[in-house]
Amino acid sequence: MRINTPDPQPLDNVLAQLFTDLPAGQRNALLAQARPLTLGRDAQLLTAGSHWRDIFWLEKGALRMYFLDPQGAESNKNFYTEGAFLWPITPTLRNEPVGFFIAALEPAQVWRIPFQAWQQALVALPSWASFQTATLSLLLEDKMRREQAFLQCNARERYQQLLEARPHWADRIALRHLASYLGMTDVSLSRLRAELGLISR
Repeated sequence: MRINTPDPQPLDNVLAQLFTDLPAGQRNALLAQARPLTLGRDAQLLTAGSHWRDIFWLEKGALRMYFLDPQGAESNKNFYTEGAFLWPITPTLRNEPVGFFIAALEPAQVWRIPFQAWQQALVALPSWASFQTATLSLLLEDKMRREQAFLQCNARERYQQLLEARPHWADRIALRHLASYLGMTDVSLSRLRAELGLISR
């Protein structure tokens, strides 16, 4: 889930704003376990086959989630920018090795907190329950919209929908990564952008 903030905020401010029912002592205990990660472009935050043990908060930069097919071709599943929280939402993600990668699209600053400690501190809080429900709702809506777009829309329509829904992606994410997300080649997307009067990246 992405927290819509115009400028990056410290992690402690974000936690205080989101989880107002989290006692200050427990919040400080969580912050004491938070570890900063500075990622260079293309550095991997999570690799396929590993176990996802942490909650990540993206303070600065951009990340992508992607899969590799048997031939090694990449397929982008999602992108994340400042203010995003990423964590193993489902039991399968928590208990089994993941089948995807999360990597930096650009230099990024990420904070990681052990998910077990996070869950213990917040599990009984109404604010955490609401946050999880809102996140799952957004994920489901996004999944349904994307499946409908692939089933009912051509490439041009899919790209136009992305421009309307997530203009910041089009301004920030490299053409080849957007093309993979949209299910086309970067050459096709470049040609489409030219037809629409847009400048290729």
